[in-house]
Amino acid sequence: MESKQGFYTFCAIPKQDNELTLGNVELEGQSTPLQLIDYKEFSMVVANAPIKIYHPKKDNLLTHQSVVSSMMEISSVIPMSFGNVFESEADVQFLMKSLHDEFVEIFTKIENKIEVGLKILGKDEWLKSEINKNQKAIKLKEKIKGKSEAASYYERIELGDMAQRFMKEKMQACMKEIFLPLAEKAVSAKQNETIGGKMLINASFLIDREDEAQFDELVNELYEKWSDKVEFKYTGPWPAYNFIDIKLKAKNA
Repeated sequence: MESKQGFYTFCAIPKQDNELTLGNVELEGQSTPLQLIDYKEFSMVVANAPIKIYHPKKDNLLTHQSVVSSMMEISSVIPMSFGNVFESEADVQFLMKSLHDEFVEIFTKIENKIEVGLKILGKDEWLKSEINKNQKAIKLKEKIKGKSEAASYYERIELGDMAQRFMKEKMQACMKEIFLPLAEKAVSAKQNETIGGKMLINASFLIDREDEAQFDELVNELYEKWSDKVEFKYTGPWPAYNFIDIKLKAKNA
């Protein structure tokens, strides 16, 4: 039985003066044109799609992100969370009506701005050389070498605590010498949760579009200073995902 068609939502943009040609999008093998549903001064970018649960598979996520990124070439955007599909145009307009005040507030903050991300990971050689400068840690590792976990239980706890303090010190150094100089050049900056043992910084920066080249240049300068110690993973431009407070996730119809 064929699924009932609804409207899959990607993002909201300001209503455009000129008629836009948005092209098609392929959702789970079905090609369909992108459309705009208007409410007051905003438009929601949507596509006809079956009303069902959309699983966050790689292809689906990439499709969603690709549409949002393409809209960034036209305007600032408020991205919708993945997988929201509504039964009718009226349902989409009702959503936009309920979020209208938030849309107005958000657009005043993000208009002509983009988000970039920077993850900093310590290189193995540098981290090992730095921790080997700690004679107490070296002696503790020698002390537990060859012992069972039970026999060296307290020494292992102490060594683990020392490793945590060591990584915290390196994070603080990166915050002072990398994050803060970049934050000063940004409209807003946010430190996100670090993932994995070697990640020292996981930051997002909101910057004016016209300042992007200058900001990139500063990232490159800082990388040159730290390139023998850490890896930079610099990404973007993105919509202002980390600087939008409102939860735009709505229930699937």
